Amino acid sequence: MNHEMSTGWGLIGASTIARQHMVDAIRAQSGHYVQAVMSSKQERADTFASECGIPAAYESVDALLADPKVQVVYISTTNELHFEQVIAVAAAGKHVLCEKPLALRQEDAIAMVQACRKAGVVMATNHHLRNAATHRKMRELIQQGAIGKPLFARVFHAVFLPPHLQGWRLDKPQAGGGVILDITVHDIDTLRFTLNSELVEVVGMSQSASMAKEGLEDGVMAVMRFDNGVVAQIHDAFTVKHAGTGIEYHGESGSLIGRNVMTQQPIGEVLLRNADGEHVVPVAHESLYARGVAAFCDAVKGRGEPAATAEDGVKSLVGALAVVNACKTGARQAITYQTI
Repeated sequence: MNHEMSTGWGLIGASTIARQHMVDAIRAQSGHYVQAVMSSKQERADTFASECGIPAAYESVDALLADPKVQVVYISTTNELHFEQVIAVAAAGKHVLCEKPLALRQEDAIAMVQACRKAGVVMATNHHLRNAATHRKMRELIQQGAIGKPLFARVFHAVFLPPHLQGWRLDKPQAGGGVILDITVHDIDTLRFTLNSELVEVVGMSQSASMAKEGLEDGVMAVMRFDNGVVAQIHDAFTVKHAGTGIEYHGESGSLIGRNVMTQQPIGEVLLRNADGEHVVPVAHESLYARGVAAFCDAVKGRGEPAATAEDGVKSLVGALAVVNACKTGARQAITYQTI
């Protein structure tokens, strides 16, 4: 590829998600390549760059942002670092795709959005599930009236967190660990997307069963109400090995059942149940990450919106923080979005 005429990406965070999904997703876009990676340890950055065929490796955000070949930045560091890093990227005048949750506080997430807006750069949130063919198909069917007026939703997203991912998610509360900011934020974003509706209130109970330390939760059940009247129930965990994932939408005239769909892989099936019986709905699977990066690249060129905007990231974070508070206080939490 002629790098003089193409868009170079910098990766802030030599993470598992960057290695397993995002490097290939970026390279799948015509005219885009990965120029640099940054890690807080130079040796880790060097190893990542060497193994992934990336030209440059840096030990600081400032060094990566000073690279003139980096025009777009993808951030996948631990959650407490996102705020300062996005502010720095905006100040450098570069577009940014940030992992979820955007920050640990609504105020910080909003400041990130405003900094990018002021700098005139595109900011987006890497909520991958809304890019899945399964969820897009369920959204389309609900909007077409396939289940009538939607009444209820149920999310099954209780999994086993593999050892290589356990680390900070389980033992660093200051890093924004725990299952709610890791998984529930995805459920909320997926429900917001598919129902085309916003959260109104939540209640919840959490569990610290066997894996989480330092007062973090490794399991949660919550119930939430959306502004279209839908009541949704979620079950998330890091601690169960054989539950399987899924999502259900139940309406006045039918139900949609998504099986094995709360995943990073382009898999799963959608069933429609109504008076005519049960039918498998055809879906055309594709890489969730490549689709998300493609939408982001289009937005950078002024063509449309990212799959999940920065504002989507704020709203899904606010919902997850409300679940955290509901579990801590035992009280119903009304959702209030500050002006973005």
